[in-house]
Amino acid sequence: MKIALIGYGKMGKTIEQIALDRGHQIVSIVDVNNPEEIHSDAFKSADVAIEFTTPATAFDNYMKCFAANVPVVSGTTGWLDHIDEIKKICATEGKTFFYASNFSIGVNIFFALNKYLAKIMNNFPSYDVSMTETHHIHKLDAPSGTAITLAEGIIENIDRKERWTLETAEKPSDLPIHAIREGEVPGIHEIVYDSEVDYISIKHDAKSRAGFALGAVIAAEFTAGKQGFLGMDDLFKF
Repeated sequence: MKIALIGYGKMGKTIEQIALDRGHQIVSIVDVNNPEEIHSDAFKSADVAIEFTTPATAFDNYMKCFAANVPVVSGTTGWLDHIDEIKKICATEGKTFFYASNFSIGVNIFFALNKYLAKIMNNFPSYDVSMTETHHIHKLDAPSGTAITLAEGIIENIDRKERWTLETAEKPSDLPIHAIREGEVPGIHEIVYDSEVDYISIKHDAKSRAGFALGAVIAAEFTAGKQGFLGMDDLFKF
C-alpha cells in the first residue's frame, strides 16, 4: 500500500517505521518545511494519507487531501468543531475519512471498559465520577481527545451527568476533567468513582507512542479502498 504522511514529528517518524516494517511504501511526506508537497503527483498517488499535525492546521490539510482524492486517516485532535463538515463531505461527495481520538488498541479496549463500568455505576448515585489525563508538554489541546471520548462514554450511560468541564465542576451534573501537561508522557487517563466509603478507579497508561502509531497504520490498511466516514467502531466492530 502507498502511504502519504502529513506531519513528520515523533509520531510521524514512528508511523513511518511501522508502515515500512509492515511492507508498505511511503510515497510522500508533508511537513512544515515543504507544505507544497501535498499538491504533488507523489502525494496524489497515495492510497491513503495519515495525518498527525496540529488543531490549527488539520482541517485545511483534510480539505487538501479531499481535493487530491486521497483518503485520510486523522490522528489530530482539537479540531472537532469542523467534524460535521467532514461527515457531510463524505456523505455528499464520496470522500473517505477515518477519525479516532486514539488509535491504540489498548485505549479502545479501555473505551469499552469505561462504558461498561459507567452503565453499572448509573445505579449507584453515591459515587461521583471524575477524570485526570496527563500528556507531554507539546500537546496543544486540553482536555485530550481521548479524555473527551471517555467523558462522552460516561455521560451517555450515567443519567446524573450532563456534560464534561475542564478542571472544575460548576454543578453536580458536571464531569470534571483535570488536564496535566508535563515532561514527555505519552498519555495517562484515569477515571475515579469516589464515595464516602471507598473509590473505584480504572486507568490506562501508555508506555510509548508505538501503540498509537501501530493503530494508525492498521486504520490506514482498513481505510484504503473504502468510502465514507469511518472510525474505530467500524474497525473493531464494537
